[in-house]
Amino acid sequence: MNMIKDFQCVLDYIEQHIEQPIDFGEIAKQMYISSYYFQKIFSAVCGIGVGEYIRNRRLSLAGSELADSDKKIIDVALKYGYDTPEGFTRAFTRFHGASPTAVKKGVAFPKSFEKLSVIITVKGGSSMNYKIEKKAAFKVAEKRESHKIYNSENINTIPEFWERSHSDGTVAKLLEITNDRSFIFGICYSNSHEKDVCFDYSIAVKIDDETKVPEGFEINEIPQRTWLVFECVGAMPDAVQQTFHKICTEFFPTSEYQPTYEFDIEAYTAGAMNDKNYRSEIWIPIEEKV
Repeated sequence: MNMIKDFQCVLDYIEQHIEQPIDFGEIAKQMYISSYYFQKIFSAVCGIGVGEYIRNRRLSLAGSELADSDKKIIDVALKYGYDTPEGFTRAFTRFHGASPTAVKKGVAFPKSFEKLSVIITVKGGSSMNYKIEKKAAFKVAEKRESHKIYNSENINTIPEFWERSHSDGTVAKLLEITNDRSFIFGICYSNSHEKDVCFDYSIAVKIDDETKVPEGFEINEIPQRTWLVFECVGAMPDAVQQTFHKICTEFFPTSEYQPTYEFDIEAYTAGAMNDKNYRSEIWIPIEEKV
């Protein structure tokens, strides 16, 4: 996968089909990755969720048409995928800050949201601390939940999962059963379900074969892989999100490696996760580009 080239093709495809239903799963299949990873990496590369990007492009084009043509509001609404005038009016007003009627009458101006282009920007003055290492297979005990694939409306669900797990004793129970307290993991699995809008995320620790796992927890084996291990410095969750963005936009486009798109692991150390000097890691299984 050539990440930059492929995502530019995705952006072109979206633009060519902006008036039609767009199936994220089908786009992901053409890129040979899961719908989860397609949407996660789209957000990292483009800085916006793919659903939000498409919605903003459609509303931007709808605003231009209402301002510059004699088309009826209902016709423009249907053209860009809104079944009812009420739903279109709510979305349009939220995006443009003015109603469709106001824009059509010329008493308000529509906002513009331009098509994105993906490019590689060469930057200086910064460094990314990483290492590449092979790890043997290891088992984890985990508490797993289903979460909606990332966009600006549900970015807080995983931090909320961590907060609940600290307050309800989940994290404490996991730390009691592990012999390796160097990290507690947040594991993002590539499996997507519920019509490709959800993925599994777990809070986990390493365990031995003989470890007894309390009721309510699952045992899973992480297979032997070559891992790209990136250091994150800063408060959570911003540090992990910003580092993943740099990995996708700066490291992979110019390196000889690519992700295997199976899962990725956030490795958290003990300490205050809201501290600006807090240190954690991102582990991504990789393979050489072909």
